[in-house]
Amino acid sequence: MHVGGESSRLERLDARSARRWAVATRAAFAAHRVEIDDVNVFPVPDGDTGTNLYMTLDSALEATREAPLGSDAAAVSTLAGDVAALARATLLAARGNSGVILSQLVRGLSEVIAEATTGGDGVDGIDGPTLAVAVRRASDRAYAGVSRPVEGTVLTVAAAAASAAELAAATGADLYAVAHASLAAARVALADTTAQLPSLARAGVVDAGGMGYVLVLEALERVISGELTSDPRGEQTALTTSDAPGSAAQPGPAGHRPGDHGQPDWGGPAYEVMYLLSDSSEAAVSGLREQLDAIGDSVLVVGGEDLWNVHVHVDDVGAAIEAGIDAGRPHRVAVTHFGDLRRMRTTPSAPGSVAVVACAAGEGLATLFHTAGAVVVFHGPGLRASAGQVLDAIRSAGSRCVLVLPNDADTQLAAEVAASAAAEAGIEVHVVRSQSAVQGIAALAVFEPAASARNNLVAMSGAAAATRYGAVTVAAKEAQTSVGWCHPGDVLGVVGGDVVAIGHDLGEVGADVVARLLAGGGELLTVISGAGSAPELSSAVAASAREGGRDVEVSIIDGGQPTYALLLGVE
Repeated sequence: MHVGGESSRLERLDARSARRWAVATRAAFAAHRVEIDDVNVFPVPDGDTGTNLYMTLDSALEATREAPLGSDAAAVSTLAGDVAALARATLLAARGNSGVILSQLVRGLSEVIAEATTGGDGVDGIDGPTLAVAVRRASDRAYAGVSRPVEGTVLTVAAAAASAAELAAATGADLYAVAHASLAAARVALADTTAQLPSLARAGVVDAGGMGYVLVLEALERVISGELTSDPRGEQTALTTSDAPGSAAQPGPAGHRPGDHGQPDWGGPAYEVMYLLSDSSEAAVSGLREQLDAIGDSVLVVGGEDLWNVHVHVDDVGAAIEAGIDAGRPHRVAVTHFGDLRRMRTTPSAPGSVAVVACAAGEGLATLFHTAGAVVVFHGPGLRASAGQVLDAIRSAGSRCVLVLPNDADTQLAAEVAASAAAEAGIEVHVVRSQSAVQGIAALAVFEPAASARNNLVAMSGAAAATRYGAVTVAAKEAQTSVGWCHPGDVLGVVGGDVVAIGHDLGEVGADVVARLLAGGGELLTVISGAGSAPELSSAVAASAREGGRDVEVSIIDGGQPTYALLLGVE
C-alpha cells in the first residue's frame, strides 16, 4: 500500500536515497527471483535470470560494504562516488547475461550522476531532467554491451523507459513525475515483449530480464515518492562501510547470507550438494529451505510445480540429502568437495606463453579441464560464474596472455567483461565462443601452450565452431516448444539450444539427438554423462551412433554436471 504523499516526495535523489534505492532493488530481486527464473521459456530448470540479477546486486552491495567509498577526487560528491563504486562492483559481480546488462544499466546511471554532481555547486543529488538523461544513458550502455541486440528483451524495456523519462522532463516534470513516467512506460513495454519474440509468444510470458528492470524502476519510484523512508525489510544500508561500522554481515532475504554469493571461498562448508526434487509441494519446499539454511549456507531452491533445483553448501552431506527425502524425492544428486575444486581453480596452468581458463559445471568436467592444463572456474545453472570470478582465475593463471572458455552461452558476456577488466592490468585475454562443454573440450584439444595467442585463438575458435552440440534433459514445467507441448517429467532432446525431440526414455531421446548431430557427418562423438546418470545410458547412446555402419569414434566422459543427463557433441 502506498503510504507516501506529495509532501514526502523527494525533490532530488541524493546519496542516502540512492542507497535506499539499491537496497530496495536487492530486496525486490530476492522476493521475485524464483518468479523471474520461472518465466524462462526453456522448459529446463537452468533458467536463472532472477537468481543472477539478485546475486549480482547482492555481491556488488557487499563488495562496496567491504571497501571504503567516496575516495575519488574531492570534486566528486558522495552520491557520485557511491554510485561509481557500485557500478564498478556490479560489473565485476555480474553473473549471466542478465547480470552483465544490469551492470551496464548501473554504469550509465553512474556516468550521468558523476557528470551532474561535479559542477562545484555543492549540491548532492539529481533532479528530474538529470534523471531522464541518466535513464537514457543506462539504456544506451545496455545496448552497447550486447553485440547483437534483440528487441523484445530488457533492452526494449529500458529504451521505452528512457523515452518516457525524456518526454516527461521536456514538459518540466519534477523528479517523481519523471520516475513515474519511466516506470509506466517500462510496464507497458514489458507486456509488449510477449508479442515481440516468438519464444515468448509460444509460452505466453514476458521477458525475464525486462521483469527485473521493471523492479529496478519500481524501487526507484517508491523511494522518490517517500514510501520507503528507511531500508526495506530492516536491511542495513550497504553502500558505505560507515553505515554499519565493524558489523558482521546480516542474513539477507530468501535464505541467502550476504557474502556467500553462490560461489564458495572454501573457508566455510566443505561440500556442495545439488539435486533435483520432485513429488513435493510449496509447503514442503518452504520447510526444506529452512532446514537447509539451518545446516548450511548458499541455499538456493528454485523451480516450481513438481520439480525443484536444490543447492546448498554443507559439512553434513547426509543431512542435506535427508532433508530432501523428507520434502519429496531427490534424484540426480551431485556432491562436490570444495578442497578439490580449490586446487583445480588456483593451480596455474603449465608454464608457457599462453594460458587457458575454463568454466566447468561438474566435478568430472573440472578434473578434465584441469588435467589438460586449464585454470578451472566452477559454475552451472543457478550458480553462474561472475565476471569477478573469471577475472580472478585469469590473474591466477600466471600468464600475460589468457584464453577463456566460458562453455556456456549465458556466461559469454561475463567472460568478456572479465577480459576487458584484465586488459586494464596489462593481461591480454581472448574469449573463445564455446557455448557448451563439448565445444570447450574440442577447443582445448587443439590448444598449444607454446604457440602464439592468435594462432591458438584461431585454432580453438575453429574447433569449437566445428562441434555441433546437443543435450538430453528432463522438462521442469509445461511449455510450448518448437516441436509441440512438453510436460513436467518429459525427456527433452536439445540441439544447438533448441528442443528438437520430446519423449519418455532418456536413451531413446539421446539416440535421436545423436542421429540428428551425425546427420551432417562427423568423426568423433563426445558423450558427457551428468550427475546421477547411469553408465548404461552413455553406453547405449554411444552404441546408437554406430548403427547403420557409421564409422564414428566415441569418447565417454563422466562430467557430473547438474540438469543435463547427457551433453553431446559431434566433430
